[in-house]
Amino acid sequence: METIIATGLLATALVALAQLLAIGTRTNATARDSTLATILAQQKMEQLRGLAWGFDVAGVPFADVWTDTAAAMESPVGGTGLQPSPPDTLWRNTDGYVDYLDSDGVALGGGSSVPRGAMYVRRWSIEPLPADPDDTLVFQILVRRRSSEERDVAGSRAADEVRLVGLKTRKTR
Repeated sequence: METIIATGLLATALVALAQLLAIGTRTNATARDSTLATILAQQKMEQLRGLAWGFDVAGVPFADVWTDTAAAMESPVGGTGLQPSPPDTLWRNTDGYVDYLDSDGVALGGGSSVPRGAMYVRRWSIEPLPADPDDTLVFQILVRRRSSEERDVAGSRAADEVRLVGLKTRKTR
């Protein structure tokens, strides 16, 4: 009788441990995805902040409006640079304001169609700050796993999305 009770207790404990292992594995995978999405959003933010936006020696404002930040390898021409984005660029694939990345975060390029092997969709918007539209830009970066992209309604927040907001201001004249 004692053996049967001990075996039952052991079996119950093993089932509970197996469930904890499954939960732990799922949590680790979610944490990895969230961490990678955060890194990808921060990379795009730094790329946009690194584009030219200031005043020349005569005090005339200038901005980089040509760099292709959506290409797999950034190109100094052929892109949108710091041009203000069209409305809803965070919710639809807008050429020049979206790029795709594989499961390791390697850029696969941009465009309105999703390339094979893309695991993450990274979109960004660039808008003038209403209080200082001539000298300050607002960047919003949104990174989602493609699985979230396919099941979510545009404009809704996915559990595994990452969104960063930042500013870029020209230095004083």
